[in-house]
Amino acid sequence: MMSLAQINDVNMNQPVTLLLDFPFWMMSIFIFIIGAVIGSFLNVCVYRIPQHKWLWGQMQSLWDKPSNCPRCSTHILWYDNIPVFGWLKLRGRCRSCKMKISGRYPFIEFLNGSLLVLLFWFEVPVGLHATLEESSVFASMGPQIFPGLQGYSPEAFVWMRFLFHAVLIETLLVASLIDFDLRIIPEATTTPANIFAVIVLLCVPILHLVPVWYQQPGLLRTFGIITPEWLHPFMDGPAVPAWVNAHPYLHGLSVSLAGMLVGGGIVWLVRWAGFLFLREEAMGDGDVYLMAMVGAFLGWQPTVIAFFIAPVCALAVVILLAPFVRNRSIPYGPYLSLGTLLTLLFWQPIWSRVGRLFELGVLLVPLALFMGVLFATSLAAVYLFKRTFGLLPQPLPEGEWRAAHQHIFFASEKVDRHSCNWKTTDWEGTASGHGSVHEERWKGGSFSGNSFGPNRPW
Repeated sequence: MMSLAQINDVNMNQPVTLLLDFPFWMMSIFIFIIGAVIGSFLNVCVYRIPQHKWLWGQMQSLWDKPSNCPRCSTHILWYDNIPVFGWLKLRGRCRSCKMKISGRYPFIEFLNGSLLVLLFWFEVPVGLHATLEESSVFASMGPQIFPGLQGYSPEAFVWMRFLFHAVLIETLLVASLIDFDLRIIPEATTTPANIFAVIVLLCVPILHLVPVWYQQPGLLRTFGIITPEWLHPFMDGPAVPAWVNAHPYLHGLSVSLAGMLVGGGIVWLVRWAGFLFLREEAMGDGDVYLMAMVGAFLGWQPTVIAFFIAPVCALAVVILLAPFVRNRSIPYGPYLSLGTLLTLLFWQPIWSRVGRLFELGVLLVPLALFMGVLFATSLAAVYLFKRTFGLLPQPLPEGEWRAAHQHIFFASEKVDRHSCNWKTTDWEGTASGHGSVHEERWKGGSFSGNSFGPNRPW
């Protein structure tokens, strides 16, 4: 079995050349168009999924009914549904009733196309002399060595891994947009993609970034003096276990399952510690499922890195928006997604700096426990400080109606989004006396006795 130094020597002396000799701009245009078309579908996902509580209802809503205008229920014609240009052609209004259509729809289509082009630019080296080492997700001990390409050409390997990561980016975009809007991450944005990742890595076990387990070959010589003797058999071994190459499909499955457990587990522990020490919700259930999904795609080591990049992104945004936004609570899912994207785009420089930490093998277990105790101690100190100076949130007296109750009361009402007024239960004769009964029936979708059912998104 090769050591880490030998692996690096092999890859430095024998670069893998890719036969992807086509213009980058041509492929970028094609990928952008595909991404914009997919972005049109993502708009439907963002609107319809949160309208249902359970997973099956969320999934069924995506194909339940074609896109139509929420005011007049007119089906959107195919040439009006062309990404970006369809909205520009209509000047942002419905063809039938002239209702204004939000500019967010073409923005998401453009954003999704741009994200896929960005991912392609970083992950897929193109050109006459392009090599596998130029990919942003290349690692010297990656799947091209452990467990090998399993008969796939380097070109097929690069394209399959790009498409695999593109599915992850699409899912993260939908989850982030919903989290921005409603502070929730529905199951339909994570569970199907999680299952997809596990199945794909089981069937195509070469799409991971690094092996599920490896350690420094001289680990016992370096730390043998300061570690207990019963731990020495686990520290004396090859860089990568032999079963990784002997059983590649089992290894692919283990990469996905280990990433899912570590990704979801680390967020769950932070959430539990927040409840225990700060008496407030640090992260939501949706964040747990989101990082479990990320781990199922990338494995546990990249997921841990993405988790620690996320708060840096969140802190930077909070500092920039602090003078303008006073709300302390922020949706954390978008920052977990951003941390994942940055991990993919800059995997090589990130891994070259932190990869040695993961070479500690079994010593990572006591290190993780020590960091967990340190984190819990820090939270406990913050809690004691707040309690000492009376900074903890005080319980509300029973029977007192506060501003929060007022917001919840209004949120539970159903607003007429066309007139921006709350619906009332007044006698219909009141509207008739005002001369507005026909307009209200038309907006409600029941004019002339026809019932169009619930309004649907553009």
